[in-house]
Amino acid sequence: MKQYYFIILLIPFINTLFAQSNIQKLVEADYSYLEKLYLHLHQNPELSFYETNTAKRMADELRSLGFEVSEQIGGNGVVGVLKNGEGPTVMVRTDMDALPIIEETGLPYASKVKTKDEIGNEVGVMHACGHDTHMTSWVAAARNLSKMKNQWKGTLVFIGQPAEERNGGAKAMLDAGLFQKFPKPDYVLALHAAPNVPAGKIGVKSEYSFAFTDFMDITVYGRGGHGAYPHTTIDPVVLSAKIIMALQTVVSREISPLEPAVVTVGSIHGGAKGNVIPNEVRLELTMRCYNDEVRDQIIEKIKRICVGEAMAAGVPEDMMPKMNLKNEFCPSVYNDPILTNRLKSAFQKTLGVENVLEVPPTMAGEDFSYFGRTEEKIPTCIFWLGAIDPQLLAKAEKGEAPMPSLHNSKFAPVPEPTLKTGAIAMTAAVLDLLSK
Repeated sequence: MKQYYFIILLIPFINTLFAQSNIQKLVEADYSYLEKLYLHLHQNPELSFYETNTAKRMADELRSLGFEVSEQIGGNGVVGVLKNGEGPTVMVRTDMDALPIIEETGLPYASKVKTKDEIGNEVGVMHACGHDTHMTSWVAAARNLSKMKNQWKGTLVFIGQPAEERNGGAKAMLDAGLFQKFPKPDYVLALHAAPNVPAGKIGVKSEYSFAFTDFMDITVYGRGGHGAYPHTTIDPVVLSAKIIMALQTVVSREISPLEPAVVTVGSIHGGAKGNVIPNEVRLELTMRCYNDEVRDQIIEKIKRICVGEAMAAGVPEDMMPKMNLKNEFCPSVYNDPILTNRLKSAFQKTLGVENVLEVPPTMAGEDFSYFGRTEEKIPTCIFWLGAIDPQLLAKAEKGEAPMPSLHNSKFAPVPEPTLKTGAIAMTAAVLDLLSK
């Protein structure tokens, strides 16, 4: 009798080992296909809101696996649904867009695509944020799960999201009825290529993972005149300099040191000639933090500093600086702790404890955040996919070699084992949530 109970207790463990082994075998057998797909996506990038061909390819991939596919959801968004009996619903998201960057990796498969941007300038196009690895891992997981239907029950909702780089695609898909027209998920998952995690490993971070991203334009007004008679003017260049320096105290002196925050003035434009004091100067800022309340504090303090410095400079009330929050806002990403820890355990069982790293949060933005900020409060988790040659990363950490970051023209993920790891990790994550 004891042996009988012992065998019963072993069954879940045996099933887990079988599933892990099965995933790895499927990925190994499928790698040739996945690598070709990755190279195709890398060489054919498309800008945000223009992912027409990429979206079609993603839709075709899902359709070939038996998913019920809908296209043009919130622009070029793709939604594929695969039902397999009663059980939870898991949504897996990939982003599809690329960046207006000329690739300088020197790789034989480097992108040579050039196109016109929205204002008519010719730009290069490159997957400098790893979205090609995201899509390949996403397709791989869909292919694996479609072959493993005897090991899970529930519903898969695979979405190809446009315009992540412009912080518009996730919101557009939600506004188009993503959670109303399609099965509402119990969990939403995604992964992101990591420029500081070795290929073959996964990075996880519970709670806040990506930051709020805000952009603000400030126009500083003055009274222009001859550079030889500054006393007859109100110099907006000097005033802008004072504002820029005062803004440095927002984080260092007005936000709690326990709350991470960033205020950066990345652009300043004013004047046309050295002996002419202009009438106005334009500043462009980015602001980053994790907490909603801190975001509100930063915005309020920037406005107060701008008005206060202008008053001190003698600017009339009708010429006070104008502050405009741009429509590129993106909330912070909060990884549900229970879901994240569950996935971490699944990754450790499948990839090995040594290949699953705890990583710090980033001040970068990710519009994946929108999926967890609806009224439904659906648990979400985005994890990091190591993408860099371990030897190169080790040299970079010693200061012996440069390490291109995301959005850099020389950012170059290592296809293997990056793609295999992404495929295994995402498959294991979904399988754990839908396991019989």
